[in-house]
Amino acid sequence: MDRIIRPVARQLLRPRSRYPFSIPPTARAQRLYSMKHSAPQLKDQSLFIEKAYINGEWVDAKSGETFEVHDPATGKLIGTCPELDTSDVEKAIQAASEAFPKFRTTLGRERARMLRRWYDLMMENADDLAKLITWENGKPLADAKGEVNYAASFFEWFSEEAPRTYGDTIPASVPGNRVITVKQPVGVCGLITPWNFPAAMITRKIGPALAAGCTVVAKSPQETPFTANAIAELAHRAGIPKGVVNFVTSSKNTPAVGELITTHPEVRKVSFTGSTNVGRILGKQSASTIKKVSWELGGNAPFIVFDDVEDLDAAVMGAINSKFRSSGQTCVCANRIYVQEGVYEEFAKRFVEKVKDFKLGGGFEDGITHGPVIHERAANKAHEHVQDATSRGAQIVVGGQRATALGPNFYHPTVLTGMTKDMLLASEETFGPVAGLFPFKTEKEVVDLANHAEVGLAGYFFSGNVRRIFRVAEALEVGMVGVNTGLISDVASPFGGVKQSGFGREGSKYGIDEFMTIKSITFGGMSQPLQE
Repeated sequence: MDRIIRPVARQLLRPRSRYPFSIPPTARAQRLYSMKHSAPQLKDQSLFIEKAYINGEWVDAKSGETFEVHDPATGKLIGTCPELDTSDVEKAIQAASEAFPKFRTTLGRERARMLRRWYDLMMENADDLAKLITWENGKPLADAKGEVNYAASFFEWFSEEAPRTYGDTIPASVPGNRVITVKQPVGVCGLITPWNFPAAMITRKIGPALAAGCTVVAKSPQETPFTANAIAELAHRAGIPKGVVNFVTSSKNTPAVGELITTHPEVRKVSFTGSTNVGRILGKQSASTIKKVSWELGGNAPFIVFDDVEDLDAAVMGAINSKFRSSGQTCVCANRIYVQEGVYEEFAKRFVEKVKDFKLGGGFEDGITHGPVIHERAANKAHEHVQDATSRGAQIVVGGQRATALGPNFYHPTVLTGMTKDMLLASEETFGPVAGLFPFKTEKEVVDLANHAEVGLAGYFFSGNVRRIFRVAEALEVGMVGVNTGLISDVASPFGGVKQSGFGREGSKYGIDEFMTIKSITFGGMSQPLQE
């Protein structure tokens, strides 16, 4: 294996290429890294709301407590939100419970019109929503605008699914019986979402829930509550009836709020996106009341490049898009990049050149390609993975350090070569801008390596061999596979994982079923002859 790794290291490890962005900044770094950070000016300032939304009203915590939200790029205070406790969230659950009997009987086409109005309002206010996302999440504004479009698409999609929750007519096995099925909303739903997609993770759950006829209590992330609040305000303007959607906020009380949602007898369904460890806790809590649940948990996605790849540049861009989107902070990010020996050296060379073109800085500045990670703990984890890899023999080709001149939440996009399976990055999701390139010899070897994980959310590979494409796609133990692409998220495609990445599917024609139950109705005595 050294014959592959060593030449790559010799070719790529030049003093200037390892740290092209030296700290403190050189003149070159000053050109590449924008140090100017700014707060956004919203077209509609009323979309910036420092409250929680319960039963159609904007409310404070009963205790009067609040928690602070900071810009990850600057550390500056954005604002505060109510520190709701369980008594506050109990009111939200009761509001949703009281709204459910009427809302469940609303015609599917009427629910469709509500969702469509909500979609239209999101698109009309897309610029402001994107600014809020960048402000509290840190991702570049162009990425945030893309997220708004993606988030809104779930309201559009499920507005079209709402009138089409068809049942079946089933041939009975008992003479004289007739059997039909109907789909019915499950009831009040608790939705718990993460910070990495402040808009899309919420709409991907609320869209199908409302389309099905459910009411919801959505717990927004403490890091990014203002995007969720803006979406709630647009729900109010769209005419969503009071109590149907409720948005609750908390920081230090989050564990207690989560426990209330997962154990409350009025909550019939819980949908959670987040880490596998937290998913285990919420799963145990939800079991106490036998809830219907959907978990979209952690990933450790393999990205495989075979030497029969038809377009190596396309594979490089696929890996760049998959690994570094949102600075590596997505659950479907490529975490382990496996490259077959025959193309390892050339792939690494081209991959590194693309990474050197990145521009790190505040998300509102022109030309910025990558922003900060969400907090200093995330930067620390990325650095821990780099240090572990280098201590075990990996080579830093570019990056490998904190961008301290920009702030504690910035980490240089990093590429490591000579990766091996005993390194932390091989078994833990980095959730940061660190790409490790693992060489491999055979198809069986790399599939075994890819499947050697307790999680299985997404996987990717590039190949020009049709037979291999089918073999590998079917062999990878993941819920989603990208073949000759590094981007797989699509409202029309079912999103979800296997193993300890959870269960259930979001988006697509299957997404609405997660919020419905199937009831069978049997009619007896139906075999009487025609009346004379």
